[in-house]
This record gives sequence, structure tokens and C-alpha cells, in this order.
Amino acid sequence: MPFIHKVPNTRDKLTILSRDSQYDLACACGITDTDRRQRSEDDKWVYPVALENGHKTFLFKTLVSNVCINSCRYCPLRATEDLQRCTLGIEETVDTFLAYYRARHVQGIFLTSGVIKTPDDTMDRIISIAASLRKKHGFKGYMHLKIIPGASDAAIESALALASAVSVNIESSNEESFNQLCPNKDYVKHVVRSIDLISRLTRKGAPYSGVKQTTQFVVGASDEIDQQIVSCSWRLYKKKGLNRVYFSAYQRGLGESDLPGEISPSTNSDILMREHRLYQVDFLFRKYGFKDHEIPFEKDGNLSLSIDPKELWAKQHREFFPVDINRADKYELLRIPGFGPITVNNVLKIRKNHHRIRSMDALGKSCKRFEKAKPYIKFG
Repeated sequence: MPFIHKVPNTRDKLTILSRDSQYDLACACGITDTDRRQRSEDDKWVYPVALENGHKTFLFKTLVSNVCINSCRYCPLRATEDLQRCTLGIEETVDTFLAYYRARHVQGIFLTSGVIKTPDDTMDRIISIAASLRKKHGFKGYMHLKIIPGASDAAIESALALASAVSVNIESSNEESFNQLCPNKDYVKHVVRSIDLISRLTRKGAPYSGVKQTTQFVVGASDEIDQQIVSCSWRLYKKKGLNRVYFSAYQRGLGESDLPGEISPSTNSDILMREHRLYQVDFLFRKYGFKDHEIPFEKDGNLSLSIDPKELWAKQHREFFPVDINRADKYELLRIPGFGPITVNNVLKIRKNHHRIRSMDALGKSCKRFEKAKPYIKFG
């Protein structure tokens, strides 16, 4: 009996590609519910995302293609793996997104892809989809375009002309660790150069100053330590002007067997906790006023898996405490374990109304966070 090869239709492709996009774990383990990756149970390619400004939107997100010429050793979609491969057509992607957008299931789109032939061939497909939405269909909403490592300057600028946000995945904090993961990519030429170019083109006063730039690290696949990732993240924020840095925990068992992350004694649970700690540090940078040299590490250069970095800093800096809750400024209050931006703003609001805080009861119902805070506070 002859073998009949079924050509996948659009829904088949979306099923395959949304399944394969499960390996993109950015925001899988965040600080708040809006930071955590979620999935729609019925339509897996609809993806709730927390935006840089703190608002939440629903994005149509899928791989444009799971075909990839690269053999990144941590990636289950690497070229050497025997998988069912498929690619969405340009109008196929546009029509499917618009159906969801017009039904108000989504508010924006996130386009990413494996490398189909060359970086610029893949970028051409992503840019063509974006251009069709913007110019032919008049879509003015949120659009995040993934920049393929190794893309030309012209392709990057074309993407910036259409996007609300772009991202190049940095993967690692240094060239040595990067080479462990991506032997057929050039860290400086394919990744760092692209980030630098986007930074120049999106800085204040530049042609695309309204476009946001993000990136993502793979955590736990190489022998890279947290201290290296944290230092690199700080530089990306302060020197390159990135809007967000994300972290993706490596899933053991999906990469090549001799990868450092596979032979490490760390468990998947340990790596997920590392990701969580890195997100906590990211919040300390962006929301709490911490600097890179203030982040406490263990002797091996990694963040503690047992205690969050802000509480560990407090335990190591007893001279800073107790903080006078009636006199301290915003950033002194944010150093108190158990206090976040909402609690601190509440404290400042009470004080602004000329009310003296005499006990924790003034801040609301007792909870674990307030119990944690008590040893670090005085009431004047």
C-alpha cells in the first residue's frame, strides 16, 4: 500500500509550532502573576504577556517555523534532531492573527522563528508578515519582532521601522559560555553587534527611539555562574539601555548529553529556582534601586537557592536596620524584607496624610510578609 503524505493545514501547523514554542520559557517563574508565563487551554498560541510599562496584553505568539539550520546544543529544535518540521506562510500567519485580533482574543503579535535558510531569509519572512499587517491591513497595535542572530544591519533597521519591540537572545553573558551552547554562531558578530546596533538606533533622539529592546539568557545549560549573568544584565540596562532582560531555565534532558547542564548535579528544580532568583535580582535593579555590586552571592558565585537576594542583603547589613518607617525615604523602605513597591507606596501615602505609623496594623491585615519585616523596622 503506498504511503500517503498529508500536507499539514494551518491548524495542524499551529498545533506543531505552538507545541514547539513551549521551550521558550521566558517569564515562566516571575515575581507576580503577570510575570509568569501562562497558556490558553483552548488556543495554545495565545500568550498573556506583561509589557515593559507594567500593563498586561494578550499576544498571538507562535514560531513562524521550527525549521532551523543551527545546532544550538541546548535546543530541542536543533538541526540534528529528527522532528516534524513546518513553516507558516506569510498570508497564512497574517490571516490567522487577524481572525484572533478581530475576535478580540489578542491585542498584539510576537513573531519569532527558527533559522530557515539564512538569518536574512528568515528576517525577510518575519518582516513581510509585519509589513503586511502594518501597511496592507492597517494594524497599529503591539508588535514584537525577534531579531535572528546574524541578521544584516538593513534587516534589523527594517524590523525596527515596523516593531513596537525587538529582541536578540543573548543566551550567555560571555563568549566562552556561549560557545558551549552555540558552536556555529559568533557571539560578538551575531549577537553583541546586533544588540549594539539596536541600542544606537533606539536611544533617545535616534530614528527608532520609541522601540523597546529586550533580550534573554539561557540559565543552567552552560557552566556560567549567576554572578556573570547579573553583571552582564546590569551592563545591558545601564550601558545599552535595554528595557527588559529575561531568563529561561534550561530543561535537562532536551539538550546534548555532554552539555555542562546535563552532567551538572543540579536538578530541573534547582535551575528553575536559579531563574526565579535572577528575576528577583532583576526586580531589585529595576524597582528597588539596587546596584550590581550590592547583590549577594554564595562562594561559588551563584545566588542562594534557599533565601531571596534582598533578604540575604538585609541579613548581611544589620547596620542599615532598623529602618524608621516614619522617616525613611522610598528606597530605604524598599530595603526592608517583606516590603514591596505597593506596601512602600502605602506607607508614603499614610505619611503624606500626616498620620504617624505606630504599628504594622496601620498597613493592613497581618501576613507573612509583615512578620518578615518586623525585625527590620522601628516606629520612631
